[in-house]
Amino acid sequence: MSSGIFITLAGILCILFGLFYSKNSTLRVAVGIIGAILLIYGGYTYGNIEPMPHIETFDTGNKLQVTYPIEKVQVLSPVEGDSVKCRILTLGVYPESHTKDIWVLLKPSDDKYYPQSDNTNTSFKLNGEWQVVTRFGGDKGEAYELIVYETDEAASAFFSETIAEWKSNNDYVGLELQEIPTGATEIDRISVSLKDNCRGVF
Repeated sequence: MSSGIFITLAGILCILFGLFYSKNSTLRVAVGIIGAILLIYGGYTYGNIEPMPHIETFDTGNKLQVTYPIEKVQVLSPVEGDSVKCRILTLGVYPESHTKDIWVLLKPSDDKYYPQSDNTNTSFKLNGEWQVVTRFGGDKGEAYELIVYETDEAASAFFSETIAEWKSNNDYVGLELQEIPTGATEIDRISVSLKDNCRGVF
C-alpha cells in the first residue's frame, strides 16, 4: 500500500471516529480535524484526489449581423479589422446543405499557417452555426489573417494529425502554403491584429 493511500485511509478512519465516538466531545472534534487534515494532505500530495482542472476561458470579438437565408460558410466574429485578445471564440454560419468540415487557420507575420482546434479538432457545427477556440501567439499589434477552409475527410485528418504531432513534440512549427492539402478549399478570410502581447501565453 502506498503512503498516499495509507494517509488517506487514516484520515477517513479519524473522521469516522470523530463522528461516532460519543464519550468525549473534545476528543471527537480533535480527531475529526486531524482526519480532515490527513485526508486533504494524502489526497492532494499523492494524487488520490484530483484538484479542479483549469478551465480555459476565451473572449469574443465584434459580430456581423446574420443575413438570411445563409448561402455560404462565413465568419461572423471577429470582423475585418478587429483588434483581438490572445484567445477568442471564432464564430460563423453555414448553409443547411453544407456537409464538409470547417477549419480555421491563422497566418501571422511569419507567413506560415496554423490550424486551430479544440477538443473536437474540427470546428463545432450545429444548426447552421459553427465555432472554434482560436489562440494567437504573437506580439501586441501584430497582424494576422484568419482563414476559413472547408475540407474533405483526408484534409481534415491531415490537420488533426498535424496538431497532434505538434502537441506531442511541443513544437508548433506552422505549415507552408504548399503543405496545405488539396482537399482544403479557402472560403473566407479576414484580417485582425492583436490587442495584447500574446507571445508565450500558451
